Amino acid sequence: MEVGIVGKPNVGKSTFFAAATLVDVQIANYPFTTIDANIGVSYATAVHPCKEIGCVPNPQNYEYRNGVSLIPIKMIDVAGLVPGAHERRGLGNKFLDDLRMASALIHIIDVTGKTDVEGQPTEYHDPVEDIEFLEKEIDYWIHSILKKNWDKFSKRIKLQGLKLSKAIAEQLTGIGVSEEDVLQALHKVELSDDPTKWSDNDLFNFVRELRKINKPLIIAANKADAASDEDIERIIKEGKKRGYTVIPTSAAAELTLRKAANAGYIDYIPGAKDFKVIKPLNEKQKHGLDLIREKVLDRFGSTGVQEVINRAIFDILQLVPVYPVEDEHKLTDQFGNVLPHVFLMKKGATPRDLAYKVHTDLGKSFLYAVNAKTHRRIGEDYELQYNDIIKIVATAR
Repeated sequence: MEVGIVGKPNVGKSTFFAAATLVDVQIANYPFTTIDANIGVSYATAVHPCKEIGCVPNPQNYEYRNGVSLIPIKMIDVAGLVPGAHERRGLGNKFLDDLRMASALIHIIDVTGKTDVEGQPTEYHDPVEDIEFLEKEIDYWIHSILKKNWDKFSKRIKLQGLKLSKAIAEQLTGIGVSEEDVLQALHKVELSDDPTKWSDNDLFNFVRELRKINKPLIIAANKADAASDEDIERIIKEGKKRGYTVIPTSAAAELTLRKAANAGYIDYIPGAKDFKVIKPLNEKQKHGLDLIREKVLDRFGSTGVQEVINRAIFDILQLVPVYPVEDEHKLTDQFGNVLPHVFLMKKGATPRDLAYKVHTDLGKSFLYAVNAKTHRRIGEDYELQYNDIIKIVATAR
């Protein structure tokens, strides 16, 4: 599972990445601080099933704190994007190549409007324009991949009687496009079954729908603590018009809290609405944390960083956490560990899908499954639910 952090230069992408992963990266107030992509591990947080059923999990294989699972997510922070990136402006080619396998994109915008389209300081720039230009750059990038040999490619599909959706998916496999993605996009645009009849506009409309499916976006309205309520509300409304979720965010505040917690000064769980001081602070530290509480946590309910990650995973990508076990009564694996593993499964996935995720042989020899919460036998047509605990029964161990 890979999530990309995108946006124009100097809007706080690397700060967001550092806050989400605690990976040290270069952070500076000028464009193109990031050149090579930064890669780290962040976490989606979910209520652990043990909080509901009263068990005690084994904490050795994944993070668990105060009834919350921290589910690892690969995160990539790429170079800033500027208009014309698909034509190699700025670090455009590098930016786009780094995003090839991202399942979802977190678009960081400067909600204060204090950075222009190139990432330079300015008096005011409308953040809505940033939403629009990033959409277009990714659309043009995918379009350029298909357009390059489209005439020859479309004729081959027609002459050889190839399945259109499968052929296009194979052409775009390098950016993580599946045949299901292509089928959904084709359904949206309702184009001719004969690709040789597609106009360039038809191809672009198809690509735009495919991008929405294959590279869905969520918007982090960063630097929200320095923006007015009116500006934030406007961006939320404008984002909603375009079908996006917009979350007020302060990556700088989250990074400060995470570092303070890591150093043992405070007790803080990412996404929490407050923190507890557990170690004496000097006046400067106390003042800084008090400001975060007043201008961020009390105002927005959280820094927004964890909410963005969670919404990307659970809402945008429609994933649910599922826990496979060997013993449905003790909720353990074959070594006696209680709920040591968690998998993120697509909504609508079945126990057989989970079996394949655990191991290919398990999927191939799947017989049935047992819901450990209800102790009922379930078949392969059952749709996995949030925090299901599942025992897989198969001919192969």
